[in-house]
Amino acid sequence: MKKPELLAPVGNMASFYAAIEAGCDAVYLAGYAFGARAYAENFSNEEIIACINYAHIYGVKVYVTVNTIIYEKDVDVFMNYIEFLHKNNVDAVIIQDLGMFDLIRKTFPNLVIHISTQMHIHNLDGANLMKNLGAQRVVLSREVSIDDIKEIKKLGIEIEIFVHGALCFSYSGQCFMSSVIGGRSGNQGKCAGTCRLKYNLVDDDNNKYNNHDYPISMKDLCTIENIGQLIDIGVDSFKVEGRMKRPEYVFLVISLYRKAIDNYLLTGKTDINDNDLKELKKIYNREFTKGYLFNETDVVNSYRSNHLGIVIGKVINKKNNSIYIELSDDVVRGDGIRFLNKNEDSGLILTKMFKNGDDIKIAHKGDVIVIKDKIECYKDSIVIKTTDKYQIDNINNRLTKHLRKVMLEGNIEIKYGNPVKVNINDGEHNIFFKSDFLIDKAINKSLTKDDIIKQFMKTNDTPYSFSKLNIDIDESSFVPISKLNEVRRLVLDEVTKIRLYIIPFQKNKYDIKLSDYSHFERKNLFIRTEEIYNRIKNEDYYNIYMKKDLYEKIDDPRKILRLERVTRGENGGTGILVSELGSLKKGCITDFNFNVVNSYAVAFLHSLGVNRITLSIEMSEENIKDLIDAYIKRYKKKPNLELIVYGREELMITKYNILKKCKANKQIYLKDRFNNKMPIVKNDEWFTIYNY
Repeated sequence: MKKPELLAPVGNMASFYAAIEAGCDAVYLAGYAFGARAYAENFSNEEIIACINYAHIYGVKVYVTVNTIIYEKDVDVFMNYIEFLHKNNVDAVIIQDLGMFDLIRKTFPNLVIHISTQMHIHNLDGANLMKNLGAQRVVLSREVSIDDIKEIKKLGIEIEIFVHGALCFSYSGQCFMSSVIGGRSGNQGKCAGTCRLKYNLVDDDNNKYNNHDYPISMKDLCTIENIGQLIDIGVDSFKVEGRMKRPEYVFLVISLYRKAIDNYLLTGKTDINDNDLKELKKIYNREFTKGYLFNETDVVNSYRSNHLGIVIGKVINKKNNSIYIELSDDVVRGDGIRFLNKNEDSGLILTKMFKNGDDIKIAHKGDVIVIKDKIECYKDSIVIKTTDKYQIDNINNRLTKHLRKVMLEGNIEIKYGNPVKVNINDGEHNIFFKSDFLIDKAINKSLTKDDIIKQFMKTNDTPYSFSKLNIDIDESSFVPISKLNEVRRLVLDEVTKIRLYIIPFQKNKYDIKLSDYSHFERKNLFIRTEEIYNRIKNEDYYNIYMKKDLYEKIDDPRKILRLERVTRGENGGTGILVSELGSLKKGCITDFNFNVVNSYAVAFLHSLGVNRITLSIEMSEENIKDLIDAYIKRYKKKPNLELIVYGREELMITKYNILKKCKANKQIYLKDRFNNKMPIVKNDEWFTIYNY
């Protein structure tokens, strides 16, 4: 059974060291630009070099996320950054932008490319396309089920999936709500978390259909109990979300998934118990779900959008500033707690608490404690623990010990008149070493095996530890302790050198073959709407985009078939508007959600046979001019482009049935805190939220 990779999120140096110590096989991180978590602390170039070298010593790979869309003005800086990463032996880059994917693979053929979940690969055809184009790995959409993964895995491309952490309400790469409404593009790593805000589901008469305030806030993914099923189907990499989480979160989650994976490979069972799940809840949860991955449908936590910790009691009385809490779990001084109130929650750190009038440091289940504070709470308010002091202290104590070691086996030969000979195996390499001095003859006391073992075991200040040492020594040999220590240091230096592998750097000239679209009529008007047929007979439109059900019913030469943004592998073709990579075929038209914002992406799609390309709705007039000017200057040809100029933008597309509790014959809206009403439309098995 193949051992899968455990991939850890790291947003700063402290989280990086925590991930290594927890036992990850790889980490993913970002520099100060081009990563899809712009508001994480992220890494300087110097820190990235340090991370790559440190990780490689431990046998850990480093993947750098450059998974944003890249505008024309940023391409040169972007490619200089990619060259820097490649020269410093990054193991892979994670890409969203189609143009940059093509530019990188042609410019740096030895650099491994992983396809970001932002590229919206959710079906067999999409994965197969990226395999054929040279991607080594695809990070599948979080909406893909285990059954679909089984089929995609048969292609032979590496498959990476998210197994733990935050979930987006919309398909990744297909959410424009933060960008259109707030000016912060998720496709540029600046998502404002609009799905975590308060909304109501209402109809035209403002009748409300939701019981709680957060109808599009997702639960957190947790598949640790089912990780064996994912190992069985051959998933290559298990990805934990959390580059904006603290180091303690990274350490705990990675440690427990390491335990589950290793136990399953050894015994066929994960051995994850209730206490493990409780620890995961304490460190962070919005309630857990196994997600679409395991075909769960109850994936939204409309009750709260933030960390829920664990319930530890309820308020049974409040007198003036004295709050009486009956505990259902233990608390200690230093814990963070929160009161769940009807309106706004309130929280504090337990700096003092009393039991029977005594100031206490720890209280147990069943105790009634008193907190003296002016904080807002009420009788029967539920009390949750959001920070567990013991948990955090234990993790930080573990991190200071640096227990993760690269295990070595060694054979040492010490014989009079010869150099010291050492043969080291680190599980991947055999390293041979000979000292530059010859061994003396013992005069007063011979060197013993125990003497040698004692000195070679002094590796605490290094990443290494010896699990086995074989000593071959004759009785007449002597080596001073200082010389033995020197040999140990030099041997371990040689181990480090060979573990700091170099990825061969190669830089080629970018080239692409393109057709010229100068002869195309450039003033066509195309209409896209679900209700167009009532108007087309009286309008002088050139062409009409229609969805499949309407397209098959209408006999009109101006119609164009428009495929959905989420499909199970619809085939595009000449004159068909396609909305995802799996449908891309020669002669088709690509829709706005391909997120095309640079001339390289336009050229790449044209080279694949795409007839016309719709630019991203996130582009400004200046962006569009930059793209067209660059295209004509570089390729000496004209592109065939399309632009949406009027209509409600599609803000989100989701697999979640947001209308399941609403009346079927009513138009339902998502109403925000400013009373803006965003229409929701059902499309096959998916739901689209439109701009208000």
